[in-house]
Amino acid sequence: MHELDHYIYPHRVLHWLVAGAVLLALAIGLTLGFLGYERTVEIVGNTVTNLLYTSHKTLGVLILMLMTLRIITRLAFVVPDHEPPLNTFERVVSTSVHHLLYLALIIMPLLGWAATASGGFPVEFFHWHLPAIIDEREQLSEQLFMWHERLGWTILGLIVLHVAGAMFHWKIKRDNVMKRMSLFD
Repeated sequence: MHELDHYIYPHRVLHWLVAGAVLLALAIGLTLGFLGYERTVEIVGNTVTNLLYTSHKTLGVLILMLMTLRIITRLAFVVPDHEPPLNTFERVVSTSVHHLLYLALIIMPLLGWAATASGGFPVEFFHWHLPAIIDEREQLSEQLFMWHERLGWTILGLIVLHVAGAMFHWKIKRDNVMKRMSLFD
């Protein structure tokens, strides 16, 4: 495989770091959303519940930073051609899913940050408290959290489409699509 067959290595590393962070953030977020604060405390205790909330917020900020770096590497370096080329349907679906994932993974952490701040809760990145990007307004917070949750489900759907497309290319078409993002040459 020659160099133009795949993305530059930093972009591939960022892809897999974002994937891991998003899956973990979704797992924690959906669990907390399903159980709610009180039920989570009842099941795992206050310390673990607070750790889950802090971890979810930390992952959100990390995803925002990693996605910013992904966009920079995507714009700064050559995107490898598909070999063999994708047909029109595959190209439209692939481009749409990728663009929607990029957009959603930028909007999602910003929605979470705004929802958390407007709810009067600390926005945490590990042990640091980040500044609120919006004033405390409880009704707005409820609306923002609702959209944050809906976007979470949307991202999950986009991930399913993304993984299904990758599996289709890997197992059925057996083309080089998977090699483009592989960490291993």
